[in-house]
Amino acid sequence: MRLSLLSPLDSLIAPPPRADRVQFLAAQAFAHRGLHGPGVLENSRAAFQAAIDRGLGIELDIQPAAGGEPFVFHDSVLDRLTDRSGRVADRTAAELDHIRLKGMDETIPRLSAILGQVAGRVPILIEVKTSATSPSAVGVLAMAVRREIEGYRGQVGVMSFNPHIGAWFAEHAPRVARGLVVTEEKDGRGLGRIKGRLFRHVALWRAKPYFLAYDIRDLPSHFAASQRKRGLKLLTWTVRTAQQERTALEHADEIIFEQPDPQK
Repeated sequence: MRLSLLSPLDSLIAPPPRADRVQFLAAQAFAHRGLHGPGVLENSRAAFQAAIDRGLGIELDIQPAAGGEPFVFHDSVLDRLTDRSGRVADRTAAELDHIRLKGMDETIPRLSAILGQVAGRVPILIEVKTSATSPSAVGVLAMAVRREIEGYRGQVGVMSFNPHIGAWFAEHAPRVARGLVVTEEKDGRGLGRIKGRLFRHVALWRAKPYFLAYDIRDLPSHFAASQRKRGLKLLTWTVRTAQQERTALEHADEIIFEQPDPQK
């Protein structure tokens, strides 16, 4: 199949959402893992409270405990952000409840606790971290996230690099705004670039996303622009410089940022 024939298939296999379902994604910038900095770690309650106080959306990460319970934590291991070591997935929820974030008087929060903290005041983007491909493994984590957001009255989007997460939500929770996280970082040149373009279309067809969260280093991107043109919202991460912010304003609908101040 020629790559030029793939784009027409996108709308057929992964149609765009109704505009009202994703409009909230372009209404404000999103703080990447909350507003964190010296003395305030990423994905902490304090970082999220700082974002809430500024009226910013929140982007956060999910790692599962041994029983599948979703905890708000970026890394798959504890070493960088706590004084413990080992895989998050090897600890029970009860154990994780007592592990403190490094240098803070806070423990690793459960997703349920952060939803309670935010209470609908600002939108939330939940990035599900998993490399699982089996339906059972994907289903356990996706179901756990869905249980937490069922009945939540705020605006929530669920996204992942893993297209199987999007596929699960498309089938089992189609009203939840679902996104595909994309980077072209590993494409390389020549055949690698062609394989990368093919992979992105296949991932799109699998995930059937309502929005893309795109690596700012890859913008402008033909793939990203074509998806945006046909109705998918385009967010971009992680915006850290003024130049990246200018690029984002030209090529995306909204930013997931760490450094620029969108209120200036």
